[in-house]
Amino acid sequence: MVPLRDRLPVRRPPYVNWLIIVANVCVFVWTQALLSVAGPRGAEARAYTLLMEYGLVPARLVQEPLAALPTMFSSMFMHDPSGWAHLGGNMLYLWIFGDNVEDAMGSRRYALFYVLCGMAAALAQVVVNPSSVVPMVGASGAISGVLAAYGSLYPRSPITVLNPILPLWLFFGLFLELPAWVIILEYFVVNLFSGLGSLGGTGGGVAFFAHLGGFVAGALLVRVFLRDKPPRDHDRWTQFRPPAQRPKSPYGPPYGAPPPRRPSGRDPWGW
Repeated sequence: MVPLRDRLPVRRPPYVNWLIIVANVCVFVWTQALLSVAGPRGAEARAYTLLMEYGLVPARLVQEPLAALPTMFSSMFMHDPSGWAHLGGNMLYLWIFGDNVEDAMGSRRYALFYVLCGMAAALAQVVVNPSSVVPMVGASGAISGVLAAYGSLYPRSPITVLNPILPLWLFFGLFLELPAWVIILEYFVVNLFSGLGSLGGTGGGVAFFAHLGGFVAGALLVRVFLRDKPPRDHDRWTQFRPPAQRPKSPYGPPYGAPPPRRPSGRDPWGW
């Protein structure tokens, strides 16, 4: 399922989340510029050099931990240079879910939380395959931690997704609205089974255990970094069809104030 938006406004601009997105896009544009300068014949070799230089290579981190430590950070901002799909998918998830996690934690705590989840993701992949010489790049591990935090804080927040079942278009249309926990649980389960299925394999591919490591780290760290305890109240999912209109202000009604509390009882999915 591809998420498209949520209905949970933030109370203050998510500057750190925006900066992370901009940084990822700028790094990708920079890599594309270097590849274009190298020309068609040298682009593949140049791309491999960039990935080896700035990506996280598990074997290198194990053999030379101090020298390879900076790549644990730089790899969070590098993406597959062969196309926009890797970057676009990651930034879509970060745009939808990251702003509300930053809103709950505060900008500085969110920045540290994001980096720690990314580092935990990298370590998880290294532990599973310490002899790998395939460079690991992408923000997916850190974003997995953001997803876990969002699911913990706002499990019933309505998320609009692209309807993946063609016959249901006749009943619900092109878009569906599902509670956040369904989207995030599906993400975790898919990565879990894909990761278990990849054990014993060789070569490159998706770093599923990095996703799982970042997710577990986010689930464990979210309450440590939470600024408002308990988290703010939010709209609960009630139906499959998304509403006709979204809230007028992206920063809550009014700006800087939390949304009105709903008279419903205690959320069994909350803390």
